[in-house]
Amino acid sequence: MEEKKKFKLAIVDDHNLFRKGLIKLINLADKDGRYSVLFEANNGYDLKDKLNSRNLPDIVLMDIYMPDMDGYEAVEWMQKQYPDIKILVVSMFESEDAIMKMLRLGVNGYLSKDIEVEDMNMALEAVANKGFYYPGFVTGIMAGAIKDNNQSGGTNPDDKTGKGLGASLTENEAEFLKLACTELTYQEIADKMILSPKTIDRYREALFAKFKVTSRVGLAMFAVKHGLVKP
Repeated sequence: MEEKKKFKLAIVDDHNLFRKGLIKLINLADKDGRYSVLFEANNGYDLKDKLNSRNLPDIVLMDIYMPDMDGYEAVEWMQKQYPDIKILVVSMFESEDAIMKMLRLGVNGYLSKDIEVEDMNMALEAVANKGFYYPGFVTGIMAGAIKDNNQSGGTNPDDKTGKGLGASLTENEAEFLKLACTELTYQEIADKMILSPKTIDRYREALFAKFKVTSRVGLAMFAVKHGLVKP
């Protein structure tokens, strides 16, 4: 039997008691012994000091509001210095602004601090194996932002990358992308566009390949991150 890949974690939170509780939760969720905590950090500055290029974590569990260097600043710095490290936000703040800002910074997942063992297991497995994890409350906010953007009829005017990506889409691809970022099923999208399900499948696969994503959630995340939608 092939041994499952193991992953190293780092926890960044300014509350020591919560960090210890999170470690306990991770251990309870880690049924196959895949995850080990490499280090803990109090804030972004502490994280910078402890990151060592010879022994990097695979996933960083990141709080948002911390003194000195908060989660936003830490994520932005990490995306420039260590873009291959996956970032899972674990925060008590579930506001639309906080979630959308983190999505635009390119985080791989978002969890509320009010979580159970199974939530932690699903999040770690999804981020480790698929590269992202977004629970229902996050995808709902994403869908809402996309809906608002569609109604206003625009993208972020300052995002040249987003404008370029939008211009590269055919009219039908752009329409499919808009509808794929709602709660409609693929069959309902086919009905709305008056196309066959097979044609819709081709549009989906084409956009997956063009944007290098592997799921509908990943597609919506990409749209948010690159300014095809606006928070």
